[in-house]
Amino acid sequence: MNEQKIAPYGSWESPFPISLLTAGVVTLTEPKCAGGVRWWLEGRPEEKGRQVLVRRDPDGSITRLTPEGFNVRSRVHEYGGAAYLLDGDLVIVSDFDTGRLNKVTAPGVLEPLTPEHPWQFADFVVDHPRHRLIAVREDHDKPTLERHGEAENELVAIDLADGSVQTLASGADFYAAPRLSPDGRRLAWLEWRHPNLPWDGTELRLAEVASDGSLGAASTIAGSPSDWIAQPRWSPDGVLHFAAEPRGWMNIHRFVDGRVEAVAPMEAEVVYPDWLFGYSTYTFLEDGSIVVVARSSGHDRLCRINGDGSVGTIDVPFTEMSGLSVDGEVVVLRGASPSSGAAIVELDPASGRWSSLREAMSTPIDAADISAPESVEFPTTGGVTAFGLLYPPHNRSFRGPDGDLPPLVVTSHGGPTASAYTGLSIGTQLFTSRGFAVLDVDYGGSTGYGRDYRKRLEGEWGVVDLDDCVNGARWLAEQGRVDGERLSIRGGSASGYTTLCAVTFRDVFGAGTSYFGIGDLETFAAQTHKFESRYLDRLIGPYPERKDLYHERSPLNFTDRISCPVLILQGADDRIVPPAQAEQIVDALWEKRLPHAYLLFPGEDHGFRAAENIIRSFEAELSFLGQVFGFVPADPIEPIEVEFLTTNQGAPAG
Repeated sequence: MNEQKIAPYGSWESPFPISLLTAGVVTLTEPKCAGGVRWWLEGRPEEKGRQVLVRRDPDGSITRLTPEGFNVRSRVHEYGGAAYLLDGDLVIVSDFDTGRLNKVTAPGVLEPLTPEHPWQFADFVVDHPRHRLIAVREDHDKPTLERHGEAENELVAIDLADGSVQTLASGADFYAAPRLSPDGRRLAWLEWRHPNLPWDGTELRLAEVASDGSLGAASTIAGSPSDWIAQPRWSPDGVLHFAAEPRGWMNIHRFVDGRVEAVAPMEAEVVYPDWLFGYSTYTFLEDGSIVVVARSSGHDRLCRINGDGSVGTIDVPFTEMSGLSVDGEVVVLRGASPSSGAAIVELDPASGRWSSLREAMSTPIDAADISAPESVEFPTTGGVTAFGLLYPPHNRSFRGPDGDLPPLVVTSHGGPTASAYTGLSIGTQLFTSRGFAVLDVDYGGSTGYGRDYRKRLEGEWGVVDLDDCVNGARWLAEQGRVDGERLSIRGGSASGYTTLCAVTFRDVFGAGTSYFGIGDLETFAAQTHKFESRYLDRLIGPYPERKDLYHERSPLNFTDRISCPVLILQGADDRIVPPAQAEQIVDALWEKRLPHAYLLFPGEDHGFRAAENIIRSFEAELSFLGQVFGFVPADPIEPIEVEFLTTNQGAPAG
């Protein structure tokens, strides 16, 4: 092995170029399988992030099914999901631009199904006896908005011959997961009302389907406004299964003879928060056993629940798994591990043998260059424990000067009810290979640690998440793992809000980067889309009754307290956190002559998808940190201008 060069942390020449964020990279979601054929969606940065439906035939050939320029996405609940359906020769896709459903009649050939109308559809199921689809519809028609004050959500039937639409169920604020029994005689679905989001409380409804296709009287068989139910699914023999958490963990249950019973209690979460439609983290094999993803201790494992309720672990290398689909005795899923990026894989659950069908990254990565995550637990406010993943700086060719400690980048997930990602993240490796340590915090409120941990955030957003990120950084500095004078924090969306809180209400961090973060809670509550419009009732408090808390926890109201330079990155078309939020903060920073930089990306919404914008945003962040912390990045990047940054806060990047 060659002797390592000594260079300042942050300035190391990395084996991972920044272009690796997008070069040959796709996002892979929603795998499905039947008859030896596999399908999935690919989000392609070189096509402005559009999602493309592809098919893989048994001979290994891959065919693009949707034409150039078509984006298979839905905006139901704004985040979408479950935007395509496969059933024999029937292939249905949702057009992100228009909301219309289309039949794919041949590769690249579409036939519109639903009429031109400001509707969005998601989460389809085929009702074979009645030659129709059943789906969730979100109506953005102007008369609807004027009548209801917001988009209207319903369960509808869509005639497969003429595309006509008939309402099946309405009255609730939200609907999801319509699931038809194998004999076509019963329909189950989820519904809930403001101010809930799904994980706050949903009702599982069940109704008979009449001969004319209408629904009979529906009954609630599980769930309530305070009990989370998720992923209803019928077993092959017609028993309705779903996830619920009466014992504090989201486990699989079933509805048998008019009663609900647990299938296999375990201290693990078997579903994720329902931010998107169509999540699938368990599926049935032909013998009736269940293959399920179970998350605990910050990572996933794959289990098989046998008919007698016993649970066995299937030995696979993946720590992140989703999108389970079954074809006979073969399971297809999306898997990732700390040493490998996401891939669509097929798996024999009996033996654990698996093979990769499509990898998200086409560039080979040498495992010796990867910084492996270390699970950490640290004390936080209130005498409790918080969790995270620590990635130490790692580069086979470089080390830091003797006596120096690395700068730290603290990050956290969005949601805020998501969880830290344990799969290979090139974004994380770009930092660690250049000499940064990275702490990915699973703050109180995260999923994967049980109901009590998730509910720690209720009424405490902007407090618990902030304390956990701050205490994680301080703990690492106290342990002598990182340089306590060069701590930074970054995040997007909800994590962007935590970032803005950290640089405003604490003086621990020396730099902060916000990707489309929330700056003003009152504005967010007033302007955001329907799905999240009452989210803060539970995370902060009801508005306007607790207007005081909204004011106290909004960084925009206290910009004079900002303690360090801030980089703000924003999509111009973001409907969830509109650009006005970012620009209010930028205006205040400018007025008070506080160090900052602001980049607005045209054509981007909530999450950057275009290759050039993904790359430019990271280059900007690296340049920003170099200027603030006083190192020169080795990469030939275009520096950004940090307004009002004085020379004693760092040397300019090269």
